[in-house]
Amino acid sequence: MQDAINQTLRRVPTWPVYVLGLAPIPWLFWLGLSGGLGPEPIKALEHRYGVLGLQFLLAGLCVTPLRRFAGINAIRFRRALGLVAFAFIAAHLLVWAVLDVQALSRVWADIVKRPYITIGMAGFACLVPLAVTSTDRAVRWLGAPRWRQLHRLTYVAVGLGAVHFVMQAKGLQIAPLVYLGVAGVLLGLRTLPSGKRLA
Repeated sequence: MQDAINQTLRRVPTWPVYVLGLAPIPWLFWLGLSGGLGPEPIKALEHRYGVLGLQFLLAGLCVTPLRRFAGINAIRFRRALGLVAFAFIAAHLLVWAVLDVQALSRVWADIVKRPYITIGMAGFACLVPLAVTSTDRAVRWLGAPRWRQLHRLTYVAVGLGAVHFVMQAKGLQIAPLVYLGVAGVLLGLRTLPSGKRLA
């Protein structure tokens, strides 16, 4: 079963991840312009972009546990998942800064005064060097050990993103807590010995 899945994955190109993954960015923006996102389209667009970004980050975090504990090798898709996640989170940030806040001074004030925004921006700051060094050339330039060490910032970014999602929610909401729990489980799986298989 594992061999069949891995053979299929090896035949699948990575470009559909970019095309299909990024397609919601212009589509959701169009829905916002055309009234398809409800009475508060900017808030809805900001939320959708952020959630999709977190989902792709979590999907990328699933790659290593799948290989270690289930024998499914999807590592060739991890770069695409990470870059799509970065694109959504950058779009989330731009909608907030340009369409919602609409003033650089207020953007900075919110970052300083609102803890959930501070945490979100810290998570985004972790993703920037990862996106910049996502190419094969960057791996050769940094060297594999340093590149891997730098890309451990992914774990920090995922944790901060999940905490940001929980903190920005109004009242007790289940969905943000579920995302936080999933992030915690995926990060925790990395501490298990690779020889153990999940049931």
